[in-house]
Amino acid sequence: MSGKDFLEIIKTRRSCRKYKPEQITDEELKAVLEAGTYAPTSRGMQSPYIVAVQNEEQRKQLAAMNARVMGVTSNPYYDAPTYVLVFTPADANNPIQDGSCVLENMMLAAHAIGLASCWIHREREMFSTEEGKALMKQWGLPEGLVGIGALSLGYPAGEAAEAKPRKEGYYRIVK
Repeated sequence: MSGKDFLEIIKTRRSCRKYKPEQITDEELKAVLEAGTYAPTSRGMQSPYIVAVQNEEQRKQLAAMNARVMGVTSNPYYDAPTYVLVFTPADANNPIQDGSCVLENMMLAAHAIGLASCWIHREREMFSTEEGKALMKQWGLPEGLVGIGALSLGYPAGEAAEAKPRKEGYYRIVK
């Protein structure tokens, strides 16, 4: 792949809010997760933890937890067949930055292989509850983690929207 191809991936990735019900393949999931593991992390500590949830009951539980925080009854993960959650130790050097880089790498990788994704919020609140802490323990995660964010992940049910025009003066070059 050329640099031009990669720049096109960046420019054409969009948040997806409507997914086909069929599950993604194990190979596709592993490709996305592995991309997350190559994200830059503060001091190279690889502090984040990534959890992919495809279990239907746990996806329903996560959707209900997130909806409570959001104050809605709809599914904040847009009924995607896979949710990918990112956690970091609360005392990590740069937990939000590290987790955000992991999420972005996974969104770009997903788009590159024909999957769709959307960054989902409220995991910090969800996993500060007893219910959230119990799930983290069930998943074999260490104590002291905080939720950074998540992705809804799956096959898009429709075409991606065109990019909005970039705002004037978005960047500056100082020489």
